[in-house]
Amino acid sequence: MQYTRVSKRTRKPERDPRVYADLDTLVRLQFEAQGFSFLPRQPVHSVLHGRHASRLRGRGLNFEELRSYVPGDDIRSVDWKATARTREPQVRVYTEERDRPVWLIVNQRQSMFFGSRVRMKSVTAAEIMALAAWRVLGAGDRVGAMVFNDRDIVTIKPQRSRHAVMRILGAVVKMGHVLSSTSSTAPNPGMLNDVLRLLRPQVPHDCLICLVGDGSGVDAQTIEQVTALTAHNDLLFALVYDPAEAELPAVGRLAATDGQSFLALDTSDPRFLSGLARDFKKGLETIQGLSRRHTIPLFTLRTDRPVAEQVREQLGPAGAARRI
Repeated sequence: MQYTRVSKRTRKPERDPRVYADLDTLVRLQFEAQGFSFLPRQPVHSVLHGRHASRLRGRGLNFEELRSYVPGDDIRSVDWKATARTREPQVRVYTEERDRPVWLIVNQRQSMFFGSRVRMKSVTAAEIMALAAWRVLGAGDRVGAMVFNDRDIVTIKPQRSRHAVMRILGAVVKMGHVLSSTSSTAPNPGMLNDVLRLLRPQVPHDCLICLVGDGSGVDAQTIEQVTALTAHNDLLFALVYDPAEAELPAVGRLAATDGQSFLALDTSDPRFLSGLARDFKKGLETIQGLSRRHTIPLFTLRTDRPVAEQVREQLGPAGAARRI
């Protein structure tokens, strides 16, 4: 009698990388994380004018020590209170800020599990996150993240290491793989506001916050949170959308699901198509209005085009690549 050896380790079925983000793909994006900057040249009134916090808010200097005055020191560095106390000239010594923490806030809620062409919105968001994380690390800055869905929030504090980036990529892959058209998790648009509330104590000042998602969950509370965050930090919106959301083609009857229920759509009805386009436009205008009020740069990314290509088109310089 012959026996067939069966391995105890069974290989997991491969998932379509267009539907579920693939870790190897996100790692390879480090080689495409160039030719763009999260701090492109902006008009003078823009909140993103310059490279780091030293160009954005105040002098960008950290106090290091007090020492005795030496001939040649800048008279503006004299600490007059310390001089009066010690009765000898004292100057304040500063060191320039070398980096700024970057926080990537990425939506992996059920609303992101949609795509009519090429890839899901959730996968597009994961690729944006990967490009950003590799770009920040390559520039020598610290990168952290908060990845969330309708139920959970994963927080990874900013660090300047490849290990930190791999943790971020692993978190977004793991959370994205939970998404399913048959998910029983109830939609929770309020998660965005919960994330922003948790973020605020961790970003006291001079951080760059990149919000990546489809704009779902933005409401009056979001505006309050963003207002508080932009008082001492800088924000960037990366709005992900699918072409079908902006203009659904007239192809007859379709079936759609939000993970809990199924809905039959009649795309041959012009009133339905115009209403859908109107809702998308209204949501986009809400995000654009928030962007204008708080001088927050906004760039949009479609699910049917290469992500790195779109990022370079909108955030890349006209000539040689600029630093982040």
